[in-house]
This record gives sequence, structure tokens and C-alpha cells, in this order.
Amino acid sequence: MDPKFEMVIGLEVHCQLKTRTKLFCACPADGFGGRANASICPVCTGQPGTLPVLNRRAVELAFRAALAFGCRLREASVFARKNYFYPDLPKGYQISQYEEPFSEAGVLEIMGPPAKRVGIHRIHMEEDAGKLLHELGSERLEYSLVDFNRAGVPLIEIVSEPDLRGSEEAYQYLTNLKSILQYVGVSNCDMEKGEMRCDANISVRLPGASALGTKVEIKNLNSFRSVKDALEYEFHRQCEALKTGERIYQETRLWDAERGVTETMRSKEEAHDYRYFSEPDLVPLLAEPSWVARIRSELPELPAARKARFVSAYKLPEYDAGVLTSQKALADYYEDCLAACGASGAKTAANWVMTELMGKLNAEGKDILQSAIAARSLGELMSLIEKGTLTSRLAKDVFAQMWETGRSAGQIVESTGLAVVSDLKQLGEWVSAAMSENPRAVADLQGGKERAIGAIVGSVMKKSRGKADPAAVQKLILEKIR
Repeated sequence: MDPKFEMVIGLEVHCQLKTRTKLFCACPADGFGGRANASICPVCTGQPGTLPVLNRRAVELAFRAALAFGCRLREASVFARKNYFYPDLPKGYQISQYEEPFSEAGVLEIMGPPAKRVGIHRIHMEEDAGKLLHELGSERLEYSLVDFNRAGVPLIEIVSEPDLRGSEEAYQYLTNLKSILQYVGVSNCDMEKGEMRCDANISVRLPGASALGTKVEIKNLNSFRSVKDALEYEFHRQCEALKTGERIYQETRLWDAERGVTETMRSKEEAHDYRYFSEPDLVPLLAEPSWVARIRSELPELPAARKARFVSAYKLPEYDAGVLTSQKALADYYEDCLAACGASGAKTAANWVMTELMGKLNAEGKDILQSAIAARSLGELMSLIEKGTLTSRLAKDVFAQMWETGRSAGQIVESTGLAVVSDLKQLGEWVSAAMSENPRAVADLQGGKERAIGAIVGSVMKKSRGKADPAAVQKLILEKIR
């Protein structure tokens, strides 16, 4: 970051709504990865004489998103035609919203640290365009193909206020935005499938200045990391230009992730370039109060509130609570785990979910919904640790077998005899042997060096293959020393 200048960022996020069908027709909305042009009909391909019919479920999900961000819903909103000509836009216009969007004036709090409130300028509904294909597999084509499967897929566009002041803030904003949208069931937000896309607007000004600099839009951002990297590059480019007296032009630039640079795509269009006018084939959309009230009542506990509850109810550190509530499915898994082991094992369960379980899932490229160990099964393992039936070392062996076999922790312990050994006679034999083999540690312990007990305990654990009860072992050693 150049301290002589301030980065000002606003983000426009397009998010695919989680519907079975498209926004204005009955075609399946999930055409990703399928046969090209298999999910199309006369309506979504813009054939003459066809009329759009608004998808009620899409509206419900859009309202749900807006309410989750505290937006104000208009009593009546209007769809508009956004006119532009491109091969993947079959009608020659996109049905969107312009002057009267369905929602405005919301807020998203970046959980940080540090925490910050970012304004949501508006959220509006629109249909997606198709997709141009310039290559097939590894073959680069000399022409372009068009797949209309995405044409007409329902989207919401979430437009932030220019409240973000750095690439890291932008990254956190997108992370929190995605989490909330997934929590309320509005979208899967799978960027690899194009279900969440982001355009970044960036300008540069002197610190303390009130006027905004010339805005540049960056497109082709297919990951949160790309957003962060592109903003940092573009900030540096604009700073260097201003230092040399070069003029910054309002334009749209593309991010080239391989080269790590932005390049000019076209001069930035103004609203009048799209010749917006009200969509004559759709009536105004009414936010009927009782319907809105029902949608609001069905909103789940949101990430920030759930994090606060995890801290207060389960006494978890802020960091642990933040990780566990970052995904709804992960938070649900954790609480299902606690239902089996009890709140007394909350910290133990948190450690195991974040380290052993997530480590295994990440290594295999899976998410929490694909875990080979059910939440309640992991909870049973936590109970055995809390009761002292298993040490952490033994529990790791049991966990590995649970992952591979699908058997329960109790079944594995019973069949393999991996439980902790508490028999005082057996423990006494191991302790005596360990003390004989570690005379230096015994002497140090007798001389008041309490840390020396670790060497003797370690020797006992090695002899017992991790089965000895550590607390009982330490007690026996101290009794023999005295």
C-alpha cells in the first residue's frame, strides 16, 4: 500500500439463486457441466412472441437475502430492460432492475478483526446471460460457440457502497457475504460453477479527501484471491500514474491472473448507454407485508450471532468460534457432535473438528458434508476422551480406523483393546521399569526439577503403547519419588 494515496473500493457481486428453474421459464436452472444448450426453451432463448413468467421462489430467495442484510424492501419494484448486443444475450436485452430495485440500504458487518460496517447500496434481481466458448478441451477455436444453458438463470446483484479501503477488507467482505448467503439458503455460491461472480470498482485519492477519484471496473475475477490480487495491482498502477501526472480514465479492465496484470477491455458504459426502460411484459413486483413477515420469521441464526453464542455458551475462544461458524454446514456438524458428547467437551470437540477432521477432509479435497465420520460418531469419540477411556494418542488411532471402516468408536475400542490402562499393578510395573531406565530424570525430579517427570512419563507411554493413564502414571511416579 502506498501511504500517499487511499484505495476506495466498491464491489458488485452476482449470485445465482438456489432455484430448480430459471427466472422467467420452467427450464432447469442447473445446467452447469451438462450438454450444451440442453436446458433451453423459446422463452430463455428470446424467440418472438414469448412472454416471461416470474419465478415466485426466486423472489422469495431474493427477499430472504435482502432481509439478511437488513435492506429496506420497496413496497413495489419494477423490472427493466437493459439493452445491449452480445452473442450470448439472445433477446438483445437483459431483464434486470434499474431505477426501482426491490431492496436498498442494507449493511454487512465484516467480522474482522477489526470489525467494520459496509453499506449495501442495493440488491436487485436479474437474469443471467449465456456463455461464449472459445475452446473445446485443449483445442483453441478460430470461432466462438454459444451455450444458452445459463441464459435466464436467476441472479441477484449485490452492490456495496464504496466503503472498503483495502484489498484485505474486500477479501473479508466477500468471505462474510458468501457465508451469510449460504446460511440463509439463498445460494450455494460455488464460484467454479459461476454461481458467484464479482466485479470490483476501484479509485484512488489522497488520504482525507472527500471526493472520489476516477472509477475503474475490474472484471474476470473468478476467486476471492483474484479480487485481492487484482485490486493490489490496480492500486499500484493508478498510484504510479498519478505520480507522473498521467490521467486515469473511467474504463473496464480485465484481470489476467497468469500475468498478474489488468488490461483495458473497453471504456466504461454509463447507464444511458443501456437505454433502460420498464419491462412491458411484467407487472410491478409487490412486497406483500404478510409474505415478507413470513420470510423474515424463517431466517436462521446468522454467522455473527452464532459466533457470539459459541463464545458465550460453549466458552470457545473467538478464533475457534469464527472458524466453526464460517460455514453453516460446519457449525451444524459441530453442534451435532456436541449433542452426542455434551457441552463439557466443547473445546475438545472444537480442536478435533478444526484439526483432525478438517485436516483429513482438506487432504482428500472434500467438504464437511462428505465426511466419512458422522457428527454424532465423532461426538462418541469425544465422550471417550472426556471420560478418560482414551488418551489423545489412542483417540487418533481410533479416529483413523473410524474414517477407514465406518465403525463406531465404541466398537473399535472393544474389538482392539485400545482403551486406557488404569490397572495399578500394571502401571506400577511400567513406572518402576521407566524409572530404572531414566536415573538422571529421577535425580532431577528428586532435586526439585518438576519438568523432569516428563521423561519418565514418556518412557511409560512408550512401554504401554500409549495406553497408560497419564494422570495415574504421574501420581505413581511422585509416590515412588517420595
